[in-house]
Amino acid sequence: MHESGQEIPVRIAYVGGGSLNWATGLMADLAHDTRLAAEVRLYDIDAAAARRNAGMGARFAAVSRGTPARYTACDSLAEALDGADVVVISITPGRIEDMAHDIGIPARYGIPQAVGDTVGPGGFLRAIRAIPMLAEIGAAIGEHAPNAHVCNLTNPMSVLTGALFAAFPGIRAWGECHEVTKIRRLVAMLANAEAGEGTFTHRDVQVNVLGINHFTFVDRMSVGGRDMLPAYRAFAEAHHADGFRQVEPGHDALHDRYFGTKNRVAFDLLRRFGIPAAAGDRHLAEFMPAADYLADPETWGFALTPVDYRLEAQAEKRAKAEAVADGRAAPVAKRSDEALVDQVVALMGGGTYVSNVNLPNRGQVEGLPHGVIVETNALFTGLGVQPVHAGRLPETLEPIVRDHAERQAALLSLVLAGRSDGLFELFRDDPLVRPLSGAEARAMWDEMRAATDRWLPEALKGAA
Repeated sequence: MHESGQEIPVRIAYVGGGSLNWATGLMADLAHDTRLAAEVRLYDIDAAAARRNAGMGARFAAVSRGTPARYTACDSLAEALDGADVVVISITPGRIEDMAHDIGIPARYGIPQAVGDTVGPGGFLRAIRAIPMLAEIGAAIGEHAPNAHVCNLTNPMSVLTGALFAAFPGIRAWGECHEVTKIRRLVAMLANAEAGEGTFTHRDVQVNVLGINHFTFVDRMSVGGRDMLPAYRAFAEAHHADGFRQVEPGHDALHDRYFGTKNRVAFDLLRRFGIPAAAGDRHLAEFMPAADYLADPETWGFALTPVDYRLEAQAEKRAKAEAVADGRAAPVAKRSDEALVDQVVALMGGGTYVSNVNLPNRGQVEGLPHGVIVETNALFTGLGVQPVHAGRLPETLEPIVRDHAERQAALLSLVLAGRSDGLFELFRDDPLVRPLSGAEARAMWDEMRAATDRWLPEALKGAA
C-alpha cells in the first residue's frame, strides 16, 4: 500500500490484450497483489481475444486479495491509451505459423535454432516484421499517452525497445525480460545449501547485470550480504562436464523437455570468458557460431523447441483461458516470478525497486556504443526508470556483444527508414549465417523474406 495506507490507483493499457501468456500472468499477479487498485484496458487486433481476456480478468478480480482490478476490452488503440499511467506491450509479430518459416527454412540450410526470436536468421526476420508494428505503437503512445510508463515484453527485445524510442524519443519505456531469473534461482539454491532449504528465494539474490537481452552476464552476485561468486564458480566448474538440470517450475514434463536446460552452455561461457552467463542456454547458444553449441544441442543439454509444440501449447493455453472466462475453471491468485507489478508499484510512488531491464545505453555499459539497447539493472521510483552503472564486459567477450548490438541498431535504422538496401548484408553477417556460401545465404534470405512479405510495409516488400 501507499504511505497513506490506501491502495495505489493505476490505469494500465495492455496492447496485445488478447495474450495467452503475459496477460494471464499479470491477471494472477494483480489478483495476488494488495498494493494496487488497477483499471486494465485490453486492446488487441484480435478483438474477440481481448473480450475473452476481459471476461477472464473479471474472474480473477473475484478472487483478489486486495481491491479487484477492473478489465475492459477496447475497440481502438487510442481508447486503450487515453489517460493511461502504464502501457504494457506484448504482441506476437505475425503468427506462430510465421515462426515455423523462421525456424524451418534455416534448418533446411543447416542452421539449427533453439528459439529463433532474438538473433540468427529467425530473430532477424521477426524483427523486420515487428519493427513497423512497435513504431506504430510508439507513435500512438506519443500522441495519446506521452507521460505513461511503457513496458515492452515483446521479442526481439533489444530491437523493439529501440523502435519505441525511435518512434517517440520522449517515451518513458523499458524492455522487460525474465531470463536472469534462471541464474538467480541457481544462486539461491547454492545459498540455501548452507543456510537451510527455503531460507532464500531468487528474490533475495542480487546480481550486477550487463550485456544485451538474452546474452546477459553478471560479474557480482550476493545473497544476504554474502558474496556468492566464489560458490557459483566452484559449482559451475564441478558441473561443467555433465551439467546441472534446471527446469521452469510449474510445468509438465513435455514443457521441461523443450525448455529445461543443463546450464552447460552457461558454464562453458564462464570458463571461456571468465564471467557467469545469466540467460538460459537456449538463448545464449544462438549468439555464438552454430558449431559451438547449436550443432549438438543434446550433448550440451538443451533442445531445439519445435514450432509444432508451440502450436499445441498455444491451443492448450487458449482452452484454459476460455475455461476460466466462462466459469468452467477456477482462477488462482498467485504471485509469478515476473517483476512487472513490483515495477509498477514503485513507478506509482509505492517505494523503490531494482531489477534488470533493457534501455538505451547512456554509459551504463562501458565499451558498447551509446544509444544501442543494453540490459543492466535499473532503479524504479516515482521519478521513473534510472539505469544503474554496470561496468564493462571482459575484453574477449565485449567484441562479440558489440557485434550483435551494432547489427541490431543498424537493422532498426534500415527498417525504420524503409530501406531494403543493406538488409541482406546485415543478415549475411550474423554468426549463424556466416558459414554459408554467398549463394546459399542469398537463397535462404530470399525464401525467408518471401515467407514474411505479407507483414511488411510496401517499402520493404521484395527487400534486396
